[in-house]
Amino acid sequence: MDLERLIAFYHALTPDSVERFPEFYSTDAYFKDPFNEVRGTRAIQRIFAHMFQQVDKPRFVVTEQMHGPHGATLLWEFSYRTRLWGRGEVQVIRGVSHLKFSGDGKISYHRDYWDAAEELYMKLPLIGRFMRWLKSALSAG
Repeated sequence: MDLERLIAFYHALTPDSVERFPEFYSTDAYFKDPFNEVRGTRAIQRIFAHMFQQVDKPRFVVTEQMHGPHGATLLWEFSYRTRLWGRGEVQVIRGVSHLKFSGDGKISYHRDYWDAAEELYMKLPLIGRFMRWLKSALSAG
């Protein structure tokens, strides 16, 4: 896997470039994040196409990378502007992607880890108030 090429792909991701996922992912690749669990490049493409419908100006920036011959871990920041609530302020989600490579060098496994409660729910107008109260009530400090 040409990891630098993959990172450049994510940095420049657009609605049109979503069609390029088969260049990087195996046909039956597995993908999981806090909201989705799918198999296959077409299903992965649908997730990212949906992202472009839900938010304005989405952008991934890989901030760190660790890799070996059979996989990689990417730390990233995802910034976007909200469409559903707020005033379109820039939001940032920080997460980690665990990638495994198949024999042909493509991604066969992609698991994203990020805290949906902290990074998303706490920013919602009504749910956020409850989440902040809950966090405060459960905090040891």
